[in-house]
Amino acid sequence: MKSSRLGVLRGVFLSILALVSCGKPQSTSDNPSSSSRNPSVRPAIVFMTDFGTANDAVAICKAVMISIAPEARIMDITHQVTPFSIEEGARFLAGVSPYYPAGTVFVAVIDPGVGTSRRAVVVKTRKSQYFVLPDNGLVSTVVERDGLDSAREISNTSWMIGENVSSTFHGRDIFSPVGAHLAAGWDFTLVGPVVPQLIRLTSKVSTTTDKGIDGDLIGLDDPFGSVITDIPADEFKTLGYKIGERVAVLLDKKPFTLPYVKTFMDVPVGDPLLYVDSRGRMALALNQRNFSQKNKVTPPGTIFIPKKGVPLKAK
Repeated sequence: MKSSRLGVLRGVFLSILALVSCGKPQSTSDNPSSSSRNPSVRPAIVFMTDFGTANDAVAICKAVMISIAPEARIMDITHQVTPFSIEEGARFLAGVSPYYPAGTVFVAVIDPGVGTSRRAVVVKTRKSQYFVLPDNGLVSTVVERDGLDSAREISNTSWMIGENVSSTFHGRDIFSPVGAHLAAGWDFTLVGPVVPQLIRLTSKVSTTTDKGIDGDLIGLDDPFGSVITDIPADEFKTLGYKIGERVAVLLDKKPFTLPYVKTFMDVPVGDPLLYVDSRGRMALALNQRNFSQKNKVTPPGTIFIPKKGVPLKAK
């Protein structure tokens, strides 16, 4: 009697074990998702383009992302990058990315070479952030600062919108779906082969001599029209100027004289100023006016600031 009961119990136990075994998840080799993502944290996709807002391109890209990763939060850097300006896009990307956590996916599309042999890539930095973009130097500044973990060419069509990829809208057909798949937890290593060498952008760097600093005008702080230079504040300070002193500069070989101050209201409304911007670079502005428009100064351009006590001479 006791043995028969044991036999029944053994049979029930084996049946339950079989059901549990059937319910096990697929192995990681069959599932493209990564197990490292915290399911309680909504993934973030940070989006930047030069598409503008006068058409439907940005909305279409976001629709593609949401259809693949409905839980993702999509945040914009800007879609007003100067058309085709890889340098400006690289500056914005480097400026924003430090404020986002590891695991963030950046989708950036400034892509004058769309449809050519230029590669579409995913770049993972040593901060464990992912950058989905064309291999045209757009991520150079970020990689120089944060370090490169690895990079892969996007070749796996299952990550794209389909096999019929447009030759002129990779933002929709490649970059948006790939970014969304990453945000959904897909395994980065499956997107395509390793890229041994990324295209590097040659960054503009100011030059300091015993006469002063030669630099470049690299952007505008719009809509205010302040002119941003590539001169680091620490380099400028070696010239010997103190807060409140007037500084003579050459902008595109035209002389300007303006006070070196901390902030805009340190000068009367409408007056010019030289200051350290929030990114630690020297910049020129008009208090509550547009320096660029009034003085007809726009990037690209040059700037020269002489060492204190050295006469300013036209170059």
